[in-house]
Amino acid sequence: MSEVPVAPEAYRAYLQELRRNAPKVTRGLVLVYTGDGKGKTTAALGIAVRALGVGWRVAFLQFIKGPWKSSEEHIVPLFGERWLFRKLGRGFTWEHDSLDEDQAAAQEAWQEARNVLLSGDYEVVVLDEINYVLSYRFLPVEMVIETLRQRPSHVHVVCTGRNAPEALVAFADLVTEMRKVKHPFDQGVLAQRGLDF
Repeated sequence: MSEVPVAPEAYRAYLQELRRNAPKVTRGLVLVYTGDGKGKTTAALGIAVRALGVGWRVAFLQFIKGPWKSSEEHIVPLFGERWLFRKLGRGFTWEHDSLDEDQAAAQEAWQEARNVLLSGDYEVVVLDEINYVLSYRFLPVEMVIETLRQRPSHVHVVCTGRNAPEALVAFADLVTEMRKVKHPFDQGVLAQRGLDF
């Protein structure tokens, strides 16, 4: 394959060539990144970048994130309609007084995510931090798994967050557990832009 062109028209032609020559996907996979170590969302972002690199469309849906702007939001304009990035829900649950409101927000967020999953418009759908939503029982895991079963066969799904439910682990094609060995936060170093958000 030739070198990646910089000019927009040449890049568009390059992407079309990639799509023509890419092997056909036989089955979308469900990947789960869980555990108490850092790197779950980072792994999902890596998959998203790879998918974009071969001309696929990616939906990156964040269920539980704070109000600040994460660095990954800044790359949205680079990929246009091929990179759907949405913050769903109401941010971190420990910043709210009402778990009922959090549960309602999670259910509303799930409806949007479900529509994206079932549309088939995206080859990769990242459900960032959905494992928290499931472990808090804001959504029934069986309902989420049923939607994963119903999605179009070419759609890959990445689920991130600590405490992935056993039923999701059993259903997934790939499960990686990030285990914390050391973390800068334990030495008082706060999350840093560019590395953590």
